[in-house]
Order: sequence, then C-alpha cells, then structure tokens
Amino acid sequence: MKPLLPRLIAHRCGGALAPENTLAGLRVAAGYGYRGVEFDVMLSADGTPVLIHDETLERTTNGHGRVADTRDTELARLDAGSWHGAQFAGEPVPSFVEAGELCLALGLWANVEIKPGRGQESETGRKVARAARDIWQGLPPPLLSSFSIDALTAVREAAPELPRGLLCVAPPTDWQALCRQLECVTFHCSRRYFSSRLLDEARAAGFPLLLYTVNQPEDAGHLLDSGVTALFADRLDLLAPDSF
Repeated sequence: MKPLLPRLIAHRCGGALAPENTLAGLRVAAGYGYRGVEFDVMLSADGTPVLIHDETLERTTNGHGRVADTRDTELARLDAGSWHGAQFAGEPVPSFVEAGELCLALGLWANVEIKPGRGQESETGRKVARAARDIWQGLPPPLLSSFSIDALTAVREAAPELPRGLLCVAPPTDWQALCRQLECVTFHCSRRYFSSRLLDEARAAGFPLLLYTVNQPEDAGHLLDSGVTALFADRLDLLAPDSF
C-alpha cells in the first residue's frame, strides 16, 4: 500500500526550531502547519523503542553512554531539550508510543526512521513494526524507513502490511532491486545526490522519490515542480507547507 505523502516533512520532529526527536518538536511542526513529520527510533536497554538519533546520549541530552545500555528509568530522567534552548529545559526523551499517540492527536502523518544500534538491526525492526501496528491500529499507518537492510527485512516479516522506504545517502546502482527485494514503496536519498536521471529512474520504476534535507524555498519549489514527491526540511520557518 502506497502512503499518501505530504510534500514537505519536518525533519526529526521540529527541524531546526525545536530539540530534535521530542514531543515539543512535534508540536512546533504542527504549529507551523506541517502535516508530516519524520523522527528516529532505536531501542533502550529494556528493548523499548524511543526517539533519538545517535547511538550515544551526549549530543542531544545531559546523559552519557549508549542508548542501548540505558534503562528506561534512566532515560526518563534525562533532559533532551536544554541543549537547544532554555525554553525547552526538561523536555524528555519520548517513547515511540508517546510520539505516535501525539502524532495521532495532532493529525500528523509520520515517517518513522528505524535507527538500530549496532547488532540490533533485526530486533529493532521487529519491535518498531509491532509497536507501529498497535499504535496506528485501524488508521492510516506511518511509513517505516531505514538505512538498514536487516531492519527493513524484519519489518516486512513482522508487519508486512506496513509501508516501507529504503533510505540511502547516495543511491547505489542496485537501489531499484533493493526496493523490490524489500517490497518498499518509497526511496529516500540525500539532496546532494539528486539528478534528473535519478528522478527519471524513480518515475519509471514507480517509486516516489523523497529527498533530505532541503531548506531553501527556491530549491524546494524547483525540486517539487520537477516531480520529486516529498522533501524533508529543517527550516520550517522558511518553507511554509501552504506555499508548495
């Protein structure tokens, strides 16, 4: 099932305007009129899917060490907002369940990027897929994407009905074969590697093309007018969804 994709998607919840991968970021995205958000999910030491990008805690929280070695009780005590600004002090590391429920409450479509810790690719894929199926039960599901082939394979096995997207930096020569193998419905890559040839290939193969990260209105308009399906943005204040 191919998802209905918004043309602009807020990167890591609230882009550059909020601490990444937080509930505050989801609220910021909704406040700027965004209908779609993207965020990263990995597993805690208790096997709970939580929102965070890095395998370690230092960059976006006041914690230390690996996420995969940190129990849920410890994660709950961390401050994931102060690094971005005093107004976000005390913002917690949210669970996937909390983020999914807030997306539903705010009417936000979600692209969930599965970001497994080393050695946890399959387990993360399975647990995120099962959690997504439970959270969005009976509702249009999120798009689950990943750089990890093993994670996407696990998603396909655990919840084959959920739409999947293959995520790359630069498109490999066999990207279409990989998408078909994993039964993906979208292909995502860096804006730096966009070309008209890639767009033509994606159109011919029937894969919507999603690009990250685009922050200039002129660039966004050109890409969308050329036929790119959706863009991930950090500067939500510069790219108003109603303008595209």
